[in-house]
Formats: sequence, structure tokens, C-alpha cells
Amino acid sequence: MTAPDVDEDATRVVVRDLTVAGPHGDVPARLYRSPGRLPLAGLVWVHGGAFVSGDLDMPEADWVAGRLAARGIAVLSLDYRKAKDGVQYPVPSDDVLAGWTWAVEHVDVLGVPVQRLHLGGASAGGNLVAGVTKRLRDGAGRLPTSLVLAYPVVHPELPVDGPVDVAGLEELAGDHYFSPELTRRMTVNYVGGDERLLTHPYAFPSNGAVGGQPPVYVMNCEYDSLRASGHAYAVLLAEAGVIVREETLARTQHGALNRPGGEALRSLDGITSWILEGPDGPNAG
Repeated sequence: MTAPDVDEDATRVVVRDLTVAGPHGDVPARLYRSPGRLPLAGLVWVHGGAFVSGDLDMPEADWVAGRLAARGIAVLSLDYRKAKDGVQYPVPSDDVLAGWTWAVEHVDVLGVPVQRLHLGGASAGGNLVAGVTKRLRDGAGRLPTSLVLAYPVVHPELPVDGPVDVAGLEELAGDHYFSPELTRRMTVNYVGGDERLLTHPYAFPSNGAVGGQPPVYVMNCEYDSLRASGHAYAVLLAEAGVIVREETLARTQHGALNRPGGEALRSLDGITSWILEGPDGPNAG
């Protein structure tokens, strides 16, 4: 499907606001389905925002969900409590787990069998869904068919000793640059200043065992220092025997899905291919 077709079909997507009951109160959510057709798959999607910002109206949530729905993927877009005003891990993780559990129990609302239900998120949302997937692996519920991680931050500290030249990306990343110091402030804030939680395997999924997970799609941005985290996690997963596809968007800064346009549509192409065609699709490495 070409980009113009997607944009045209997205205007006809049916959108429904709802709330999901969670252990800390209701969790806002929004359901996206294309009318007049059965979805080919379903996705529970979580936006980013450095754990402190973002909502269901931001492009990374609303624009992404609407265009994926137009491509035949029913989307449940989740919000979550932000790490501020006394909120910290595990509250945002609990919110996302509650949303995933609701989707599993209400697949009829999404219109897909549970075997076609995927979980994904971007940036801080990528952290949350990766952590929730490890919780599910360890007995918290049903695992997703696959996991989608868009430019995720899954380490408590930015890996600086790997193949990604973090310092060298500062100029190319522009206003979207995450220095090691900024990244650490963000992650420490997420755990409420309790640095003991920086080693927790659900707070930062790069910690602990990573095996036993469903197939994972990691989409990084070339001009993004957080690519160091996404790439390192993809390597960890592959070494643990998890099926992984890692792709890097050329000449693209962090947060591509939050900037509707060409680079965001290229991002959606990769996500769509992964969800609808699987690890063995035409873009398989």
C-alpha cells in the first residue's frame, strides 16, 4: 500500500476511547479499527516521552495507530502514568501490563484471534513493553505473538563501549540527542531515584536473562544515540536464541514516528511488514 492510500484510508478509521482497569486506577486507551474489514492482526501500542510526557493524542500514538489500522492492523493505543509527582517504576509498567491483559481478554473487541496479537512501543514505551514481555514470560500472562521495539531505551545507562559512536552522533542528532548523562537522569527518574532498581530486569530489560521471548523487531534510527541501547539489546536477544530482526532507518533522528512524513511512513512500512509477514517476510535479514 502506498503512502497516499494509507493517508486516505486512515481518515475512515473508527476510533473509540475507553479505559482499562489497572492496579493503580483506570488506564486511558484508544481503539483503532478500519471499518468494513476484518483486521489481519492486532497490536497493543505504547507511546514514548522519556517516561514523563506524551499522551494518546501525540503523533507517535494517534497518527501511528490510525495508519496501522488503515493497513489492516487493529490497534489498542495505551497511555500510562508518568514518572513524576511521586510516580515511579513499577507503576507505568503495571499500567501497560493491565492494558495488555485487557486486550488478551477482549480480543473480540479488536476483531483478531489472540494468536495474532502483538505488543509494541516507541522509546520509553519500548522500554515498558519490553519489560512487560519479560514479566509475561515469567508468568504474568500470555506472551504476545511478537514484540515491536521502535528506538527503545532498555538500558539504565547508555552503552558507550559498543559499535555505536554515541558522542559522535551529537551534531547529527540535533535536538533529539540523548547524552549518557541525560539518559542516566531519565532512567534514575523513572525509578524514583532508587538506584537499586537500575538493575531490575523488568525496569530495564537488558538486565538479567533475556531468553524465552517471542520474536522481536528492533527499529533504530541512524542519527540517534539511543541506537546504542536498541542495537545492544538486539545482540543480547540473538545471543539468547530469540528470533530478532534489527533495522536502522538511514539518516533519521530519534522519534521518527512522532514526525508524520516520509521517515515515519518508512518506519510504518517496517512495522507493518513485521506484523503481517513475520520474521520470514521479504525484509528478513
